[in-house]
Amino acid sequence: MAWRAIVHSAIGTRHRQKQLPCQDYGNYLVQADTVIGVVSDGAGSAKFSDIGSKLAVKTALAMLEEREEHWSSVDLETINADAQILFTEMVEAVVTALRSQAESGEYPLRELGCTLLGFIATPNWLACMQIGDGFIVTQAQQTAPNLSETEPIPSFDLLFEPVKGEYINETVFVTSDNAVEHMQIAVRADHHPFVCAATDGLEKVAIRFQDWQAFPPFFKPFFECLRSISDPEERQTYVETFLESDRLNAKTDDDKTLLLCLFRPEDDG
Repeated sequence: MAWRAIVHSAIGTRHRQKQLPCQDYGNYLVQADTVIGVVSDGAGSAKFSDIGSKLAVKTALAMLEEREEHWSSVDLETINADAQILFTEMVEAVVTALRSQAESGEYPLRELGCTLLGFIATPNWLACMQIGDGFIVTQAQQTAPNLSETEPIPSFDLLFEPVKGEYINETVFVTSDNAVEHMQIAVRADHHPFVCAATDGLEKVAIRFQDWQAFPPFFKPFFECLRSISDPEERQTYVETFLESDRLNAKTDDDKTLLLCLFRPEDDG
């Protein structure tokens, strides 16, 4: 496997106190030299948003996997031309699945409300989408993706500004009217060996709100974790320990999902 990836969702202290489930979910899949990732944050006001976020992620991943067996064979010009249609169809598939779930449970669609952030990272391009808050951060790649131990750690780029509403914790969900009109899409050329997607529970510690830039001290330890720790279980424990820590929970009481991916040529871990 060329990609090392970790994903974990941690329940927020506010939800734990209210005996609510974690309403976040995230997952990924690897296609040879390509990684596809999706995260989702269930709306706090929606009764079954934990079901909604999980169903949204699973549906989006399945759609992207079925659409193209080898994403790395798609060239930059093609994905540039098709990204809007591709992600629109992905959102439509998600909403269709959510609507079916809502009808089955006999409750309104809005009770499954959730955000949606997704990406496809190939050796030649990166395509991303976002509806709602949360963030996707990447690293612009140098010419050769050779991440030796002595190579300096590059800067990190925030792809989209989170969509915020007039009030705290207000945003756009995939179940919102005209959600696709609020969808942000980006296609970047070249290889991006580090990609991170997260829900808004981590915005306070990972993003500088004054200039909407990624906060490097947040990302560097995870970059190093993926780069230097060969044991997958040890990497997973590192991230889980951070997300469950009292230190982090003192800064944010929301659910938190973190999906981290790093390309390692000829990696076996």
